[in-house]
Amino acid sequence: MDSNVGDGSTRLITLRGGSGSGKSVVAAEIRAARPAGSVAIIGQDVIRREILSSGEDAGGHPIALIDLMARHLLDRGLDVIIEGILNADWYAETLTRLIADHRGVGRSYVWNLTFEETLRRHATKPVANAFGEAEMRTWWRGFQPITGLDEAVITADESLEATTIRIVRDCWPLAS
Repeated sequence: MDSNVGDGSTRLITLRGGSGSGKSVVAAEIRAARPAGSVAIIGQDVIRREILSSGEDAGGHPIALIDLMARHLLDRGLDVIIEGILNADWYAETLTRLIADHRGVGRSYVWNLTFEETLRRHATKPVANAFGEAEMRTWWRGFQPITGLDEAVITADESLEATTIRIVRDCWPLAS
């Protein structure tokens, strides 16, 4: 596979953080703010749970598939958002390589929220009854910045709307 990914005009955005922090909502809002059909979202949970029907990423299958999908979509001219918990222990190498290989704009964001804040945010979502505190505790990794990604930190003080606006401005400065 070519080590250079994308045509130089695409964006590769990573959104990482605890379950319930708002990554999926922000990804969807970013896509809604852009022209239809121009932004692909690669959700770790969709890959892991719905496509592969696996409960864990440590085996590497979701990681390799996310990498392959991102490269394929970028090479076809789409902007790509990769979002999920994306445990630093398992995803650091793949994400830093993807960002380094990408010829266009590459931006990474990581949520730094307390566990209590992620629980509060989760309670406001339609899936709040699908899983709760016990499951979220097993997924909790805390704040895990990845060296080499130059991740911008998102805190509880920044609303989901403000986060979306910030990322859109960072990644499409001429469009804002």
